[in-house]
Amino acid sequence: MTKIKFGTDGWRAIIGKEYTVENVIRVTQATAKWMNNNKLAKVVIGHDCRFAGEMFAQASASVFAQEGIEVQLAKGFVTTPMVSLGVVEQGADLGIVITASHNPPSYNGFKIKAHYGGPLSPEKVQEIEDVIPDAAPYTFNEELFAEQVANGLIKDIDLEAAYIKKVEESFDLEAIRNSGLNLAYDAMYGAGRSVVQKLLPNATFLHCDENPGFMGQAPEPIHKNLQEFSQVIASGNIDSGLATDGDADRIGLYNSKGEFVDSHHIILLLIKYLVEVKGYKGKVVTAFSVSRKIKNMCAHFGLELEVVKIGFKYICGVMVTEDVLLGGEESGGIAIKGHIPERDGIWRGLVIWEYMAKTGKSLEQLINEVYEITGTFAFDRVDLHLNEDVKNNIVANCKADKYKDFGPYTAQEVDKLDGFKYILNDNEWLMIRPSGTEPVLRTYAEAPTLQQAKDILQACKDTLLA
Repeated sequence: MTKIKFGTDGWRAIIGKEYTVENVIRVTQATAKWMNNNKLAKVVIGHDCRFAGEMFAQASASVFAQEGIEVQLAKGFVTTPMVSLGVVEQGADLGIVITASHNPPSYNGFKIKAHYGGPLSPEKVQEIEDVIPDAAPYTFNEELFAEQVANGLIKDIDLEAAYIKKVEESFDLEAIRNSGLNLAYDAMYGAGRSVVQKLLPNATFLHCDENPGFMGQAPEPIHKNLQEFSQVIASGNIDSGLATDGDADRIGLYNSKGEFVDSHHIILLLIKYLVEVKGYKGKVVTAFSVSRKIKNMCAHFGLELEVVKIGFKYICGVMVTEDVLLGGEESGGIAIKGHIPERDGIWRGLVIWEYMAKTGKSLEQLINEVYEITGTFAFDRVDLHLNEDVKNNIVANCKADKYKDFGPYTAQEVDKLDGFKYILNDNEWLMIRPSGTEPVLRTYAEAPTLQQAKDILQACKDTLLA
């Protein structure tokens, strides 16, 4: 029987290979057993648009019901933030999302959300993983599932309607709708496609039809996956574009020129808006790979900054115990005060569009105002696909401080919180971090211009592979 291990954000595997009904039942039974051991009684379950998501969600719901857990099962596909919000609003003890997020279409997954509406802590996830049985104690029976529904053991819940209600309470949607802004949204065939069309019916929409195979592309909202969207924006009269991943917790953003606006810039825009327009305060928490310009913005507004390891679960851990204004990571996952401690790409996009509507300024103008505080900067990342021996040898060299110079660039200091960040000067840095799950070495760089960031990454690659 396959050994099931949870990664950075849940368990993910290839559908039909390791991701089977039998293995979903194994994981669910362990989760239910853990809940019963901790006297937890209620779970909310949802699935995204991936292949067979409904079946996997029903199988999971049936197991929870057999284990005596009260189940609320989402009607239709939903985003991960909808499940997280549902957990909070329903007073549930856990949330389960059948999703592989931004992973390739061949994958599906199993995310666990805590009662506060964010990722369950790594320690508790480990406790669940430790009790996953070697064999499935149940089989999925559609007739039994129908009986459980008929008997009220599994109840339907409309998580999308609840999410829309929360958005309407939290945003000035009329200001956005009446602003004259021409907006665009690319769902990447993911779970955000229905809700955004209902909230902003006059926007321009791409890839909002049903396609469980995502046209063969991983639904990750990064520029290389959004070329068509970028061209639509650049060639049309569109002021800004929003893209979200498969379960709509990650954000991709574009300006009116069809230029990608990365997470670092989004985080800075959000901090400025939350402080200046909303009047909020609180600590800022960012992952290790996020721009050092956040420090400038926090100093400007007198905000405390904490840098944590990469993985939203570490950000969430701070958000649920302290007064946090914003938590953000380089990969498009951002959470803010006034919402659940959870990544939510649609919510973040609406905040940016509300910012534009309230100020009457373009995204480019708002970013230039950010630069007045932080200075200009650009960020780039290159993933080096290497065999494990080469990757491990480079990591060993990093640990042994073998690298001081990368072509014409010399490291002034090295930060090893989570990977290896080489500070070149006040405005330039380089980071090397191995993937924990695949033979990939991630390299990141920040500099005043994109070309300079690319030059640093090339020098890094040349040095590592010399």
